[in-house]
Amino acid sequence: MRIRPAVESDLGTIEELIRALAEYERMSGDVVMDSERLRRSLFGDHPYAEVLIAEEDDGEPVGFALFFHNFSTFLGRPGIYLEDLFVKPEQRGRGHGKALLQRLAEIAVERDCGGMEWAVLNWNEPSIGFYRSLGARPNDEWTVYRLTGEALERLAGA
Repeated sequence: MRIRPAVESDLGTIEELIRALAEYERMSGDVVMDSERLRRSLFGDHPYAEVLIAEEDDGEPVGFALFFHNFSTFLGRPGIYLEDLFVKPEQRGRGHGKALLQRLAEIAVERDCGGMEWAVLNWNEPSIGFYRSLGARPNDEWTVYRLTGEALERLAGA
């Protein structure tokens, strides 16, 4: 297997993996991404996120990690926020997820980041167990809030 940074020609693969992730998370109806907007967001003049692709030796993509930088004011350093980590169900248990996280940790260290963070659905016990086995711990002191759609536009004054 190999882990590599995504390039623009991977856009179709990234879209397929995002849809597979949404299906796994029982959220397929929430996927409204636009291909061109996704392309600009990942590979445009000002990329907002980066993607790592996990491949089998034959080049078959089996998973991805989509991440971006955040910032810790208390540490005074950037961090990495892992938005999505997904390995196709039939490919799990072969080390792809761990390899993706290991490469992401290497990137965090190379970029002098203070840490990595991500969210996991409360029902996703297999992933929770996997993350705990790597030494990750939940941050139970914080509640994540989200503002989207009409509420976001209303607050922005639109």
